[in-house]
Amino acid sequence: MSNYSLTLSYNNEKEAIEFPVLPAKIEVSESGNHKTYDISKLGEINVLRNVKLAELSFEGIFPASWFPGASVAEERLFEPEHYVERIQKWSRSKQPMRLVFTGGSIDIFMDVSVEKFSWSESSGAVGDIKYQISFKEYRFYTAIKTEILDDSKTGAKTDKKSGTESKTRPDTRVQPKTYKLVAGDSLWKVAKKFLGDGSKYKQIQKLNGIKDSELRKLPIGKIIKLP
Repeated sequence: MSNYSLTLSYNNEKEAIEFPVLPAKIEVSESGNHKTYDISKLGEINVLRNVKLAELSFEGIFPASWFPGASVAEERLFEPEHYVERIQKWSRSKQPMRLVFTGGSIDIFMDVSVEKFSWSESSGAVGDIKYQISFKEYRFYTAIKTEILDDSKTGAKTDKKSGTESKTRPDTRVQPKTYKLVAGDSLWKVAKKFLGDGSKYKQIQKLNGIKDSELRKLPIGKIIKLP
């Protein structure tokens, strides 16, 4: 038996199966989902987006009988149909599972959903089941919808869900009205820092009467006004 382990669990790890034979390889696909845009007179910019969900896939066998190459002890080996039925049942429940691989140079500990699962009786050994399976990373999220009702007479707001009232808190944050440019600054960076969105640099450009031809050579120390 090797020191490697590949386990799929369900219902907060209350149910689990350990793959009895480790696959020859696990393919993991990740991408940044970033895009580049060519902005006129500014050159190419890279807009960073949220990283896409990782995808994993592998194939292997559920053996009908134990053999020395198995990754589990003989007493922990189940009938091939047991593994198939577990995976099918958990997939149909529309609940995420957890895939854990340990022992390698990079361990995997990931919440996943089963995207594809196919199997057939192996032609090499009677009773063995050959399978192919692919997963997609699952990210937990929570969405709570709360409707706020305005009371124009009292100036209070009522949370319809809880029935409690809350006073509107004024925004006490003081935004600077001017900014002195430093080395490496661009209007995009300034808009990102003070307006929260770099694409709003046009507002600063218009407010300060800066020409397009001046965008690439903004003088250090120049005082600019902010919207």
